[in-house]
Amino acid sequence: MNAIWPLRRPSANAICTLLSCGVLLLAPHAARAVTIERVVSPGGIEAWMVRSPTPVVALDFAILGSADQDPADKPGVANLVASLLDEGAGAFNAMEFHDRLERRAIEMSFSAGRDHLRGSLRALNENREEAFDYLRLALTEPRFDAEAVERMRAQVMSRLRRETVSPNDIASRNWWATAFPGHPYGRPVEGTLESVPRITVEDMRSYVRRVLARDNLKIAIVGDIDPAAAGDLLDRTFGKLPAKAELAAVTPVAAQGLGRRIVIQLDVPQAVVNFGGPGIPRSDPDFMAAYIVNHILGGGSFSSRLYREVREKRGLAYGISGSLVWLNYSALMIGSTATRADATGKTIEIIEHEIRRLADEGPTQEELDKAKAYLKGSFVLGLDTSSRIAAQLVQMQLDNLGIDYIERRSGLIDAVTLADAKRVAKRLLDNGILVTVAGRPEGVSSKEGN
Repeated sequence: MNAIWPLRRPSANAICTLLSCGVLLLAPHAARAVTIERVVSPGGIEAWMVRSPTPVVALDFAILGSADQDPADKPGVANLVASLLDEGAGAFNAMEFHDRLERRAIEMSFSAGRDHLRGSLRALNENREEAFDYLRLALTEPRFDAEAVERMRAQVMSRLRRETVSPNDIASRNWWATAFPGHPYGRPVEGTLESVPRITVEDMRSYVRRVLARDNLKIAIVGDIDPAAAGDLLDRTFGKLPAKAELAAVTPVAAQGLGRRIVIQLDVPQAVVNFGGPGIPRSDPDFMAAYIVNHILGGGSFSSRLYREVREKRGLAYGISGSLVWLNYSALMIGSTATRADATGKTIEIIEHEIRRLADEGPTQEELDKAKAYLKGSFVLGLDTSSRIAAQLVQMQLDNLGIDYIERRSGLIDAVTLADAKRVAKRLLDNGILVTVAGRPEGVSSKEGN
């Protein structure tokens, strides 16, 4: 899924200072160009690398297989594994492992998504050998000690209990469950209050054995490091992983429930609205046109149609946005907003009207030109730190965009014509949407689809 994965543990002061310096060093470089090298280790492990004269080395990676590999009756396994990989490894228990990371100002984090387990490492150049060794231990010798397992399980359960009264979480979970009934995408990544207590250490060890392997591994490195040194570190860190994963098959699926509206009653002052429908796959030739159309509709900027109609003209919500989400086995257009109970019906009416209008008429030339300019400029601004560059390089590999994608991207955007945008707007937005509402919306009720 297209997302940036936050660090789970706060960074040490020393590395924060140096990362700030990294921003200053990388920003002018990113504005000019990012030179990407393909590195293949002696053991055959590939990574994309950007050399940059910063005091910090950043590594990001993704492994295919995450929540979609959870047992159907035990969602949350991959998420619990991700929370425990750095909670003790090899000869070190959780306290000892954390202490060693802290003393060397090493940042290490893992997160589970619907399709991929993601990981990141940040360390000073002087400590990179040790940092990569700790990452190797986390991936190949996680301990899953009882104390750490129960502590992290308790944290997950606490979050899940909070989510039972959170309108944002309730609306989102119901949207995904309705869009993908009986499919891994319909199950919550973090699991449920019923499933998480039943996850065993053997469930987690089984996930590690089946999923953490070299054949579905994508890696990016950014820092002051040469290809030979990078290759040695890749072999030392990832070389002991199994050569091939044993993944359960996942069926491609399209979002269901189009035309439905589901209202979940909740005693809160605002109603949260989630809406969405089928998107366009990242590999589809129409994707870039769809990306531009989505930005015009509700892509998060103050100039989007939904923001203008819902927020600026009528003051019905503080914000509203939509995005394209591309998964390995599905593609979506989804959005959300929060509004007053008495304004919920009007807000949904406007959302549906603007989607239909853009599908029928397409964007204007002025909207197309503004969207292109914004999307080109904002992408460059997103390459201002070693961490962001590494994350983007991994995403480019996952999306099979090619190592020269950053150089080609502006041309791909410029190539989208008004006729393309109008045609793709119809394709993207003319399918109907699924709407979930959590709160006490006045005059709004559930309804079945067409």
